[in-house]
Amino acid sequence: MRSSFQPLNTLRNQIFIGFILVMLIMMSVAGAFIYLNVSHLLKNSAERHIGQTAVQASGRLDALIGQMDSLTEQVANHPSVQHILLEERSGGKVTFRQRQSLLQVMHSYQAYMPSVGSLELYTAEGKMLFPIREGSLEERIGQADIREANEMKGRLVWIGIDPEDPRSLLAIRQVSLVDRWFSRGGYLITRMERSYFGLNDVSAVKEEASETMLLVDRQGQLLSGEPMNQMDLSGVLHSKAQTVHIGEREYVKAVQQSERTGWSLLILIPVSVVTDGITVLRTTLIISASLGAVLFLFMSFMLSTLITRPIGHLIQAMRRSRQGALALNPEPAAAVELRELNAEYNMMIVDINELIRVICEKEVLQSQTELKALQAQINPHFLFNTLDAFNWSLQEKGEEELAGLMVSMSRLFRYIIEPAHHDAWVTLGEEMAQVRRYLELMEMRLGARLSWQIHMPPEAARIPLPKLLIQPIVENAILHGVENRIGNGRVEIRATPSARPGWTKIAVIDDGPGMTPEELAAVHTALTGGSISQSKGTGMGLVNVQRRLALYYDSVYDPTDGLLIHSAVQEGTVVAFEIPDEYGGR
Repeated sequence: MRSSFQPLNTLRNQIFIGFILVMLIMMSVAGAFIYLNVSHLLKNSAERHIGQTAVQASGRLDALIGQMDSLTEQVANHPSVQHILLEERSGGKVTFRQRQSLLQVMHSYQAYMPSVGSLELYTAEGKMLFPIREGSLEERIGQADIREANEMKGRLVWIGIDPEDPRSLLAIRQVSLVDRWFSRGGYLITRMERSYFGLNDVSAVKEEASETMLLVDRQGQLLSGEPMNQMDLSGVLHSKAQTVHIGEREYVKAVQQSERTGWSLLILIPVSVVTDGITVLRTTLIISASLGAVLFLFMSFMLSTLITRPIGHLIQAMRRSRQGALALNPEPAAAVELRELNAEYNMMIVDINELIRVICEKEVLQSQTELKALQAQINPHFLFNTLDAFNWSLQEKGEEELAGLMVSMSRLFRYIIEPAHHDAWVTLGEEMAQVRRYLELMEMRLGARLSWQIHMPPEAARIPLPKLLIQPIVENAILHGVENRIGNGRVEIRATPSARPGWTKIAVIDDGPGMTPEELAAVHTALTGGSISQSKGTGMGLVNVQRRLALYYDSVYDPTDGLLIHSAVQEGTVVAFEIPDEYGGR
């Protein structure tokens, strides 16, 4: 019987049953009561507060808009304003005295309504008449507002925030000429303080409600009201949800748009105020939450014990594996998933141990094979004993110069094909001596066409490096820098301290024809790709040197370094690399 239910004893089923018990208890006790009471109380409270506030605020807003509309209409129909605009429209020129006479007219209306900061009068062509200064209507407001004023045919158009003074609001209306069949005579701009729409005075009557009333334009900019944490209110304004979040508080919102201005009246009431006084609901929630918390803690403790105990054993085994002891974890687990996880871990440890053994063997074989293959590329195919026989024969015949040539060649080949336990590392002094012998041979072959020089401080002679690391670069410099040019050529080998402490820089410099940017790019591509191009002499080439640097200095060498090549047409070529002073591989 027990074995038949064993497959159902999974971690997923245990967690599912535990949470089902908790959810059933909590939802059966509090679900129905919370749903009915919360929906009813929230609806009634929000509708009562927002309805009362919206009626009062909307009436005050309409009254303020009507006052400003009446004021601007009186200014537009004033005889002095009508006379000046009519004369300007008829082609006459408005004098300075006429413009100055508008000062008294405008000040009288401003005194009647102190919230009006200024009144500006423009001609039909947009030229400023009042105040007495230079300016145009297009510089003051946008073309869209001018077109809207023309379409409204003398009715007041509310623009919004003044571009020149963010503390003020603008409104414009087209001035119609009464004596000229109400044709367009000019424009009147009214600038008023933002405090003109003092909507929060309405909520002062109901301090307990804590309503916030904001006047917002069509773009979501705040025109009037106390600034909030979220200055761009377009998202709140166009949200279809009944509640919105501003900062860290949640609000119930109501939006009422004014038909005369296009602006919106946004009323916000904190949810905490709406739900105030629901004592019964709060008590029920506390009791339900307490019961659910007790059951949840009990089930969580039981589930965590079942889960964490086998996982803890597995973590300890993983930590031992991270420290180098890749051992199996024999601890059993109760749940099917945990048993499978432990079994997969043990199988992984077995596979990793086998893989490490195979990789180590392959790495050793690969390194040995590749080093021998690279070294084999530079071994000559003839014996130096033949050169010794030529040397003795030439000495007997009195050919001392040719005999010296045979001796240099014999030493060169002896250096190349030394026994295997000597063929990996030499000192920089030994390598430079071999390079010197090679240059002497090339000088005898090329004659006056080749001149060379080696610069190496005495303290650098002890630095260890792989054998035949410099000669292929020198051979390449002679081949491309001297033989491929008309006239004499020069090759220099310099060993100097590097900018990095404890490193030495070795450079091979020739004054040959150099390389074009395309040729230099091809060389860099070959060095990156690792395709070995054969050359004269050793047949190793620059790519071979690049690979040997990476193989011999794999623990200290940056793969992005390697050979550094600088070349330009008719300026020669410089091939350089850097090696550590204290690194050895013998």
